[in-house]
Amino acid sequence: MAQVTKDMIISDIIGIDTNIIPILMRAGMHCIGCPSAQGESLEEAAFVHGMDADELVNQINEYLATK
Repeated sequence: MAQVTKDMIISDIIGIDTNIIPILMRAGMHCIGCPSAQGESLEEAAFVHGMDADELVNQINEYLATK
């Protein structure tokens, strides 16, 4: 089973499963397709958007655990 960490790059996370995109979008990351967003870590993107990176990691890993 794949696991996501907050230091992973957004494009690598999406590469694991494109169904992670809606999780990020629901959290408020509406710029997933932006080239600069693709190169950011999940932690960096969460910081820019005022989000808790650990909470996003938990949500994504909970989703991945159901696959």
